[in-house]
Amino acid sequence: MSRYYVTTPIYYVNDAPHIGHAYTTLACDVLARFMRLDGREVHFLTGTDEHGQKVEKAARDAGVSPQDFTDRVSRNFRDLASHLNVSNDDFIRTTEPRHKACCAELWRRMASSEAPNGESNIYLGKYAGWYAVRDEAFYGEDELTTGPDGRKRAPSGAEVEWVEEPSYFFRLSAWQDWLLDHYARGNTEFVGPGTRRNEVMSFVRQGLTDLSISRTTFTWGIPVPGDPAHIMYVWLDALANYVSALGWPGNETDPEGLFARFWPADLHMVGKDIVRFHTVYWPAFLKAAGLEPPRRVFAHGWWTVEGQKMSKSLGNVVKPAEMISRYGLDPVRYFLLREVPFGQDGDFSQAAIVRRINTDLANDLGNLGQRVLSFVQKNAGAVVPEPGPLSAEDRKLLDAAAGLLVQVRGDLVAAQAFNRALEAVFAVVAEANRYVDSQAPWTLRKTDQERMRTVLYVLAETIRRVAILLQPFMPDSMAKLLDQLAVPADARSFAAFDAALRPGVALPAPAGVFPRYQDMAVG
Repeated sequence: MSRYYVTTPIYYVNDAPHIGHAYTTLACDVLARFMRLDGREVHFLTGTDEHGQKVEKAARDAGVSPQDFTDRVSRNFRDLASHLNVSNDDFIRTTEPRHKACCAELWRRMASSEAPNGESNIYLGKYAGWYAVRDEAFYGEDELTTGPDGRKRAPSGAEVEWVEEPSYFFRLSAWQDWLLDHYARGNTEFVGPGTRRNEVMSFVRQGLTDLSISRTTFTWGIPVPGDPAHIMYVWLDALANYVSALGWPGNETDPEGLFARFWPADLHMVGKDIVRFHTVYWPAFLKAAGLEPPRRVFAHGWWTVEGQKMSKSLGNVVKPAEMISRYGLDPVRYFLLREVPFGQDGDFSQAAIVRRINTDLANDLGNLGQRVLSFVQKNAGAVVPEPGPLSAEDRKLLDAAAGLLVQVRGDLVAAQAFNRALEAVFAVVAEANRYVDSQAPWTLRKTDQERMRTVLYVLAETIRRVAILLQPFMPDSMAKLLDQLAVPADARSFAAFDAALRPGVALPAPAGVFPRYQDMAVG
């Protein structure tokens, strides 16, 4: 059995979960569910990043210990996964003993190895430069802008401060050629989408400087092995979660262990603001420690709200729990992954999500299932109809539905193009609705019942294939639809995609799956 390892970034515990966190997590959940249905063994990881100066300050401001603070906020992200019906296999916290042990060993292996130029990968020096506490990141002078208030800011908008302190450095400059070679030679899909790949390669080509990987001005973090006055750079700590969650170190020689079975990761899903950490620093850290880099990193875009950037000051932060309460879980899942090309920025508006709910889900898919299955219930004995000879129109629709698996598999697996996958499925839904109108089974009921049963069978079979493919996106709703088609639980994977409905099987009374928005309770 082939395997698939997909990860969200671990979310920083300085804020409540918002639509951006939900977006990343849902994308990974769709991939994990798709791969399981496609017969792969899957490991899906999410979690929380709980160390660093920013967390230490937030805890102090809240009057609690950093551990108490992170315990409380981390729970919010566990709850997010539950609210979204996410199928993660593990939830990692960087304050866990397994993670601390991993970071210490990763540091030791990096420190004991040589960089490509023959020098030690880690050395002790002094850091003097600009640091953004909000980003937990260092920036060069050429990356900064000066605002009207005279304060310098990072590209993210975060204020930076001048920091001077002793620091251990990672010899990142020596890894520049290796990184460029890695991006180009057999790894053209390492960074996605293409715009992010170009940005990363441009950044590396401009020249890399050695990276400060320890701090001495705060204590909330993982101590450097052999020098506890230094705390590991929070990004070195955070990135290690992807291997610490697999039980590394300690299980490298165990062929049945998680690390041997799932590393290197198939996909790290991240937001575009942290692509540099995952595609420049992380592969170099891993290679320095003697480990293989992940196979792919995909950086998606950001969401605005009604055309404006989300911010606390504007009071427009979209909270996932409130979205779900208002619109329903599966409609939210569908909207976030259908509305914009994945990888680009998107805008959340009530008008847009209501349009998707009422047009795509209620009118197109929901109405198709309801009117076909209700007609079968009333006019075909409430069983899967027995088809007669198939016409060219029948075969055209059946062939379109049958071809969806290959198309969706390619879009999701190779390109993470969630919107394209959904467009393909809903194009068949639209074709099925046109087929209903053109074949007019309500007329055939009076003139040719054998033909009526054939038309209804073709439609039911099309709905079955559509529902199977939409399970990763809308698992609860598609389970209800497949229940109404009497599809057994063991016949809902992609291995059963071509196993057609059996005529004569009794069907339960149908019920609407997607009510129109105005008929839904508003939370």
